[in-house]
Amino acid sequence: MHSQGRGEPSRSPLLRNPGSRMDPQLQEVLSRHGQSRSDLIPILQDAQAVFGYLPNEVLADVARHLNVSEAAVKGVASFYAQFYFEPQGKHRIRVCRGTACHVRGSFRIRRMVERKLGMKEGETTPDMMFSYETVACLGACALSPVMIIDGTYYGRMTSERAEAVVNEYLRQAKKG
Repeated sequence: MHSQGRGEPSRSPLLRNPGSRMDPQLQEVLSRHGQSRSDLIPILQDAQAVFGYLPNEVLADVARHLNVSEAAVKGVASFYAQFYFEPQGKHRIRVCRGTACHVRGSFRIRRMVERKLGMKEGETTPDMMFSYETVACLGACALSPVMIIDGTYYGRMTSERAEAVVNEYLRQAKKG
């Protein structure tokens, strides 16, 4: 299994070899932003939208673009939970572990996801189909417990309903 990669960024085989030119997709992202340090988070967000995560090469090129150290860029990126340093699965499952969700049984949903997909929080399935994480609060307490898959909120979940949703994603994945 792949870890979520909240630690040190990894090298990406997808972008380029050291010494070669910047990835054209990253050049396009950078062309839409200024070169001020205040542009850093929007650049990182856009770069992650393109690549699915933030490889070392992207962080280094962003640092050069903004004329700041790579450590500064990595420091900002590692501070925010929205940024990933490892490839993520095609489908991202998030389960709330906030107080309202926990009291209403989100721990059962978390256990079901782990059992059903054979993974733990912060992991990605070997086939790169699913990444799974928990979040402190999704801000949808009235719908608790809540699970999000690919930005779609599923509220008032039980482990049975959550399993049916995950099963549908698995069925769709097998179709191709």
